[in-house]
Amino acid sequence: MALPASKSSPRAPLAILRAAEAAAAQLPPLMVAAKRVANTVMHGTHGRRRRGPGDTFWQFRHYQPGDPAYAIDWRQSAKSSAVFIREKEWIAAQSIWLWRDASPSMAYASNRRLTEKVERADLLTLALAALLIQAGEHVALAGEGRPPAAGHGTLERMAAVLSRAAEAPADAANTPPIEPLPRYANIVLFSDFLGPMEELAATVGSYTARGVLGHLVQILDPAEESLPFAGRIRFEGMEAEGSTLINRTENVRQDYRNRLQARRQQIIALAHHHGWSFTLHHTDRPAQEALLALYGAMTVPREQW
Repeated sequence: MALPASKSSPRAPLAILRAAEAAAAQLPPLMVAAKRVANTVMHGTHGRRRRGPGDTFWQFRHYQPGDPAYAIDWRQSAKSSAVFIREKEWIAAQSIWLWRDASPSMAYASNRRLTEKVERADLLTLALAALLIQAGEHVALAGEGRPPAAGHGTLERMAAVLSRAAEAPADAANTPPIEPLPRYANIVLFSDFLGPMEELAATVGSYTARGVLGHLVQILDPAEESLPFAGRIRFEGMEAEGSTLINRTENVRQDYRNRLQARRQQIIALAHHHGWSFTLHHTDRPAQEALLALYGAMTVPREQW
């Protein structure tokens, strides 16, 4: 059931970045899957290897400030005026792609004291990126077409991209585009996951088939969870679903909650079936709670999710 939407307001990239860094600063440095990475490097689990001649080539990418000189592929660089880095699969496997849902249903807040879901998704995306970079990881926005990178400049660019995407078109996708991510990479999806279930299942299945590890973070307004409204209310769809007039909203509250819970169980079952993690976050709760939950999900072995 669609709930009344609130209007989005322009968001300054630097303001989003400052809020994200403030949220990240209250947490310990995030060492993404530190134990898991150490175990896989030592024992070869999940196909990760050490640096050396036995590494599997993944792709060339342009040199970026901070890249070590030994990683430059001079033969490839000599073919053009650009300088190229030769990336190996084990390096790519430690990269994390982040995606947040910008579809119209995310532009909802049930009252003025709460942030819209898309704003919380932006905050969590950047805060997680900040923590990942602190831990030495490389991050990228899924669908942007850029390779994963590190450094403060990466955060500033991500903030600018998220800000430009604030006014999403009415047909914005509920799921990220399928990209050829390297095997054993990670992708984190921030969404309300209220779109078509078959689209989400296809996305998760496609990435899993490529060997990508994933994490689903469902962001909901507390009113979407409890349906606290009463009396005669017209609910307007936010994604061209039309409107629904309910004379006594309190009479449908339990059915609504049951359907929402059933949907959540579908998402959880989908995640567990593919070895992905699932985190639920409400916009009336501190952003740090979701980041801590992600910390736990991304550092424990996937069989414990």
